[in-house]
Amino acid sequence: MTTSTELPADLQDALLAAARAPRLLVASDYDGTMSPIVSDPAAAFPNPIAVAALRDLGLLPDTSAALISGRPRAVLAQLSGLDGDVELVGSHGSEFAEGFVQEIDADRASLLDRVVADLYRAAESEPGATVEVKPAGATLHVRNVTDEERGDVLLDIVRMGSAQWPGVHPTEGKRVIELSVIDTDKGYAVDVLRERVGADIAIFFGDDVTDEKAFRRLGSDDVGVKVGDGETAANYRVASVDQVAESLALLLDERRAAIGSAQPR
Repeated sequence: MTTSTELPADLQDALLAAARAPRLLVASDYDGTMSPIVSDPAAAFPNPIAVAALRDLGLLPDTSAALISGRPRAVLAQLSGLDGDVELVGSHGSEFAEGFVQEIDADRASLLDRVVADLYRAAESEPGATVEVKPAGATLHVRNVTDEERGDVLLDIVRMGSAQWPGVHPTEGKRVIELSVIDTDKGYAVDVLRERVGADIAIFFGDDVTDEKAFRRLGSDDVGVKVGDGETAANYRVASVDQVAESLALLLDERRAAIGSAQPR
């Protein structure tokens, strides 16, 4: 049996138990979980051990693997290199391989244009603030605003402004606010994936407040793993992206062993 001296003992025990599930779903957030948080979103490259372990888990019998991210699905595929190997769910649970969970019709497209314009107006007032435009929403990033208080002011302007518009669904993360024209979340995505594959146990790794909705959808036998500090509904915690990679590698070894021992001889 593979053991680790770095991971919390209770998490190791939970992963070993989950590895024996008849059908297993392993899902993770991307930024801050598979990849470190960086100032340039385009340079958020994943931990190679985590990527390899998640890919190999998805190739095992009765085992499904997924990334669930606020990133657009196409960007998530490009950064992770996992398109086709694991299930990729983008835009905070609204964008699956077959498309969006709700149609972006003319009204939603028009509203999205207004949202994008409003966020650009806000960002122009403060150096370092940027806007990331996505297929179903747009995000204001203030992580690179030098004066943290001024970044907070920008976030408050959006919270009290376009985030309140009818049809707009705000989601907040670490120094970001995203406004979407589709109402969904990562918890919904976990539910969809679990139902699709008939998973007996689900494991989810995440670091941000946007991941809490996924943690809250997990059952008593599931495994939720929070990366870093802060209040959480997850039942386990690790300190870093590297420990996520270590957790996935441990889970892969134990899942392989469990499947091998279950094969008829």
